[in-house]
Amino acid sequence: MFEDKQILLGVTGGIAAYKAVELLRLFKKAGASVNVIMTASAQKFVGKTTFEVLSENPVLSDLYFDTQSSVTHIDLATRADAAIIAPATANIIGKLAHGIADDALSTTLLAVTSPIMICPSMNTDMYQNIRVQRNLDILESDGVHILDPDSGVLACKTTGAGRLPEPWFIFDRVKAMLTKKDLKGKRILVSAGPTVEAIDPVRFISNHSSGKMGYAVAKAAENRGASVTLVSGPVSLDCPVGVEQIRVDSCDQMAGAMLDHLKEADIIIKVAAVADYRPVDPKTCKIKKKDNTKGLSIALTENPDILKIIGEKKTKSQFLVGFAAETDDLEKNALLKMKKKNLDMIAANLVGGADSGFKADTNKVKLFCRDGASVDLPLMDKDKVANALLDHILKNMR
Repeated sequence: MFEDKQILLGVTGGIAAYKAVELLRLFKKAGASVNVIMTASAQKFVGKTTFEVLSENPVLSDLYFDTQSSVTHIDLATRADAAIIAPATANIIGKLAHGIADDALSTTLLAVTSPIMICPSMNTDMYQNIRVQRNLDILESDGVHILDPDSGVLACKTTGAGRLPEPWFIFDRVKAMLTKKDLKGKRILVSAGPTVEAIDPVRFISNHSSGKMGYAVAKAAENRGASVTLVSGPVSLDCPVGVEQIRVDSCDQMAGAMLDHLKEADIIIKVAAVADYRPVDPKTCKIKKKDNTKGLSIALTENPDILKIIGEKKTKSQFLVGFAAETDDLEKNALLKMKKKNLDMIAANLVGGADSGFKADTNKVKLFCRDGASVDLPLMDKDKVANALLDHILKNMR
């Protein structure tokens, strides 16, 4: 997403200016080239040198003392793939809303034609002031993306809206802003993670699924404009921004949640690794270890096959994708699963290696389609796999 992108980062005078340093680092880590423009008041909070060292570019702060070029601000505006002001004070918001250009930042922003995101940060009463809200409405109606501030205890000791969101959140929303919205209007139902089946109150049957692949699919779909519902088993991952999450534990709970939301979904992507069996008689008290015993036997019964049930219930207009984690005979097992469960596509991968499957940050997947076509995806990080999967879903839905 950000590889070779030109990001213009505006920093204005607020206590939250220090967060812009971490935001800059995130853009650089993602491969972007970042140019920073600071107002005079911003430099009272964080010095230019910090941004120059981290961005590896000169900071623009004064049009009249700029030694790079007489039109550096126009050059920066023209080359920018996106412009972000974080933090954005009431002052810069008012200037931009009314076309005032009296410093390096406001002048440059008027020449920017790429997407712009404004991240307001100020005292709660200032933020809620009718004039500030009117200026934000003007900017939003002009097509500027406004990121709502967080609420909490502010530097001025008041409590309420006005805190600059964390850099990772701003970074995520900029990524979504720049992502093509080819899934806009689509409703996508995703399942992720393992399920757990209780043996007793302290023990359970489960598997090695980390949920990373399913969460990557949900995140990519939201970034591309879809309305996403994520049904997740127990994992240690944060819910992707903008995604509706339903937490479950057992197969029965996951089946109930998936079926409750099935009718409204246009695309169903079942990534979850559901336990195939559960104990027949889970105990309400901890099973104690006994001396002089030769072992413990636990009777198991088969869990509902969620994917098969959805395959039987889905309509002609719905597109159903399954995942197959295999240890051998990848193509044979994947094609058999696709046929038995009435899938439109299946994503299959071999597990057991360090760089693919459960827990890994990368995956190597082969896609099989109902029409007989197949696509070998190279080893990629799971975010890229998710986007490649969505690309092929859209291609096969047409």
